[in-house]
Amino acid sequence: MARMLTLLLLGLVALSAGTGVFMDRLASKKLCADEECVYTISLAQAQEDYNAPDCRFINVKKGQQIYIYSKLVKENEAGEFWAGSVYGDHQDEMGIVGYFPSSLVKEQRVYQEATKEVPTTDIDFFCE
Repeated sequence: MARMLTLLLLGLVALSAGTGVFMDRLASKKLCADEECVYTISLAQAQEDYNAPDCRFINVKKGQQIYIYSKLVKENEAGEFWAGSVYGDHQDEMGIVGYFPSSLVKEQRVYQEATKEVPTTDIDFFCE
């Protein structure tokens, strides 16, 4: 366990020493299907195009299918954002995971309910 923790910490140090940057957090908590936020919550379809304002977000085209992994808990006047990935040009190729406004999509199929409230971390908003 200690060895795994050491490797994780070294990986985070390497990330922060590279060309990446830790961006502002969009929320302090997120809803997931599991504690690690790795299981797909739902499948949604984009209702319009969306151009990412920075590297925390993903570009989405109207009609694209998006797999949802977490839903940020709305705070104060901040908008509600979800994290997911879209298919690439090849049918079996998954794209990068990023945020987008929840109002952009319509959920088509719920696989698991997002009932686990998990704190966000700096790595949730890391950009390369």
